[in-house]
Amino acid sequence: MRTKRLSTYTLPYYLWILLFVISPLILLLVQSFKNYSGNFTISNYFNFFDSWTYIRMTLNSLWIAAVVTAVTLLISYPMAYFLTRLKNRQFWLLLVILPTWVNLLLKTYAFIGLFAQDGSVNNFLAFIGLGRQQLLFTNTSFILVAAYIQIPFMIMPIFNALIDLNPSLVNAARDLGATPWQALRRVIFPLTWSGVRAGIQAVFIPTLSLFMVTRLIGGNKVINLGTAVEEHFLVTQNWGMGSTIGIVLIIAMGLTMYVTRDRKRRGDR
Repeated sequence: MRTKRLSTYTLPYYLWILLFVISPLILLLVQSFKNYSGNFTISNYFNFFDSWTYIRMTLNSLWIAAVVTAVTLLISYPMAYFLTRLKNRQFWLLLVILPTWVNLLLKTYAFIGLFAQDGSVNNFLAFIGLGRQQLLFTNTSFILVAAYIQIPFMIMPIFNALIDLNPSLVNAARDLGATPWQALRRVIFPLTWSGVRAGIQAVFIPTLSLFMVTRLIGGNKVINLGTAVEEHFLVTQNWGMGSTIGIVLIIAMGLTMYVTRDRKRRGDR
C-alpha cells in the first residue's frame, strides 16, 4: 500500500523529468550527429576538438566562469557572514536577493547605461579628471556584471550553511586559544563548505553558458561557448554544430558537479 502511494506521488515528478530533462537531452544528442542536410555524421565532434578556435573558446569559457565564481565567492562569503550577525538578518537577506526578481535583460541594459561613453561611470571619471574610458565590450565589464548577477545565488547557500553552524563549536575553538582568523579558517569555513560548494555550482555552471549578457556587455570581444551556440542556431543555422557545443557544455557542467561533489570520508556515518 505504501509503495503504491509513493509511486502515485512520484509519477508526476518522473514524467516531468522525462519530458523536460531527459527528452531534450536525447534530442540534443541526436541533433549533434547530424550535418546541414540532416544526415548522420560524427564530423561535428571531430571539427570541434580539431579546431583551435573551439578549444580556445572552451578554455576562455572555463576561465571566465572560474574568475566570476572566485570574485563572487570573495564578496559573498564575508557578506553572508556579516548578515548572520545582524538582528533582522532575514530582512537584509531579502534585500540581497531582491535584484533576482528583476528581469535579467533589464539589469543588463541598466549596466549598459552605466558603462556607456555618456553613462554615469564615465561622467564621474571625467568629473575627477581621469577622462572617459572604454568600459563596455571588455572582459572586465562582463566579469563585473556577471558577478553582480550571480552574487545572490552564492550568498544564499552560504548564508544557510552559516545559520546551521553550531555556535558552540566556534566558542570551543576560541576557548582553546584560536584567534578569530584561525576559527574562521579551521572551523567555520570547513564546516560551511557544503554551502560554498552549492554556491560554486550555482554560479560556475550558469556562467559557462551565458550568452545574452556576453553579447550586450562583452560584445564581440568576449566569446564563449554560450555565444557560439547562439551563433550556430540563430545565424549560421548549423544546428548540428550548435548541438555538439551544447553537449560539450553539458559534459563540462557534469564534470563541475562531480568535482564539487560531497566527498564523505571513510568511516563517516
